Amino acid sequence: MNPLPVLSATDAAAWDSAARTQYRIPSRVLMESAGRGIAHLLVREYPAVLTRGALVVAGAGNNGGDGWVLARALHSSGIPVWVAALDPKTDDAIDNRALARMDGVRETGRDEPWPAAAVVVDALLGTGAAGPARGDVLALAQRLVAYGASVIAIDGPTGLDLSSGEAHGPVRAELSVTFGGPRRGHLLAREWCGKLVVIDIGLPPADPTWPLLVTDAWAGGRLPKLTPTMHKGDRGRVTVVGGAGGMTGAALHAARAALAAGAGLVKLVAAKETIDAAHASLPDVLTVESALGPELEPEAADALDWSDALVVGPGLGRQPPRASFLQAVLARRPVPVVLDADALTLFQGTADRPMVLTPHLGEFRAQFGDELADQAANDRWAAVAKAAQKVKGTVLLKGVPTVIADLRGPIHVVASGNPGLATGGSGDLLAGFIGAFLARGSAGPEAAALGAHALGRAAEHGARQWTARSLRPADVLAALPEIWRAWTNSRPVGPPVLTVLEPPETA
Repeated sequence: MNPLPVLSATDAAAWDSAARTQYRIPSRVLMESAGRGIAHLLVREYPAVLTRGALVVAGAGNNGGDGWVLARALHSSGIPVWVAALDPKTDDAIDNRALARMDGVRETGRDEPWPAAAVVVDALLGTGAAGPARGDVLALAQRLVAYGASVIAIDGPTGLDLSSGEAHGPVRAELSVTFGGPRRGHLLAREWCGKLVVIDIGLPPADPTWPLLVTDAWAGGRLPKLTPTMHKGDRGRVTVVGGAGGMTGAALHAARAALAAGAGLVKLVAAKETIDAAHASLPDVLTVESALGPELEPEAADALDWSDALVVGPGLGRQPPRASFLQAVLARRPVPVVLDADALTLFQGTADRPMVLTPHLGEFRAQFGDELADQAANDRWAAVAKAAQKVKGTVLLKGVPTVIADLRGPIHVVASGNPGLATGGSGDLLAGFIGAFLARGSAGPEAAALGAHALGRAAEHGARQWTARSLRPADVLAALPEIWRAWTNSRPVGPPVLTVLEPPETA
C-alpha cells in the first residue's frame, strides 16, 4: 500500500495538475471515478438509500460535478435520486450535468420543496474553498442543514477550510469522503467531518515530500518484530530518568509503557519515594535510587551506559540541581533519548545524538519561542519542521493532530486518539512507548510515530469499553494487546477505500 499524504489545498491542486499534465489522466476520468466511488460507499454505509434515495446538493464547480456523477451512478442502478443545484461553471461539471439530464436524473427547482430522502449529499464546495460560504451557496447550505437528513460531504462540509481547519459552518457532516489522502482541515476539525473515508480515484503517486498519515498498515509494517530465539537483552533496554519526590506516577507510567511496548528490560533512575513505589507496584522494573542532581551518582551513570535508549523527564522536576543533572545525563554514552515533560524545559542547545522531543503547545512555546509557537497555532506542519531543524532532532508536537518532523524525510501525522488522552499520565505513556521503539533500533521519526499512533489507537479501543470520559492511563495500557494484534493482522478495507478514520469518542 502506498503512503497516504496529508494535503493542503495547494498540495491537492498540484496533485490534480500533475495527474492531468504529467501523467495524462483526463480530469473527467478522475471526476467519474470520484462520483462512482462515492456511490459505492454511500450504498454500503447507508443501505436505506436503496429504497428511500438520496438528495444531492451540487455547487457550480468541480465538487458539484462529482455530485452530478454520483447522481447519475445511483440513477443508473435504479436508486431514487434528486439533484438541487447551482448552474455549473466548469467544463467537467457542465458536461456531467448534461449526461445526468440525458440519463433522466430528476432535478428540483430553486423554489420547489425537496423530496424526502435517506441522505443528503453536500457537493457544494471542494478543497480549495476558503472563508465563509456566501450567497446562493450559503442559502443552499442552510437549507441542507434544515433538511434534517444524514449529511454526506464530498471533500468536506461546506464552510470548513480544508487547509487551515477553520470552521465557518453551517454544515456538519456525518460522513466525509475525500480523494487520495485526508486534507489538513479534516484532521484539525474532526467534529465537523464525522467519519472520514479516503477513496482511490486513480491519482498518480503522491509527492514523497508531503506529510504522510500514520495508519495501522503503516505501523504494522514498521513495528519491531519478535523472533522465537530472542532473549530479554535482544528486546531493548530502556532507562527511565525522573520521578522526583511528589511526582512518582509520571516515571512509573513511563516505565510501564516501555514494558508494554515490548522492551525486554527497563531500569528506573529516580528518587527514593518513586523507587519505593516501584518496589511495591512494579516488580518488573530494575531500580537505581538517585538524588537527581546536581551530581550523577556512579550507579545512575552505570544505568545510563547500560541502556539502549533513555526516557528523561517524566516527574523530573525543574529545581536548579536538575539542569546540571540533565547535562550530566546527556554527557554519557550517546544512546537515543526521549526528552519529555520537565526535561524539555531544562534542555538547551541542539541534539548530539538521536533525540525525540515530545512537547505539547505550551512546552513547544517555552522551547522554541513565541514566533514558532504562534505559527504552530496556524500551521503545525511548517512550525514543527522548523523546530526540528533548530534542535537538529525529531520533534513531536502533541495535539489534534500530532505532527512529527525530523531533519529529513516526510513529516508524519497521527490522527488517532480522543479526549480521553487529555489526562495526566498520557504523555508519560507516550514517552515510554517511544523509548521502547528507539531501544529496538527504530529511527526517531518512526519511533515517535509508532508511539503516538499506539497511544491514540489504544485510547480509541479503551474508550469503546470504558468511555473517553472515564479513560485513564491504566485503561490505555490494558488496551494495547488488541492494538498489537490489529497492527500485525492489518488488512486492506478494499477498493475504492484507502483508509477510514472513525470520529473520536467524546462520551
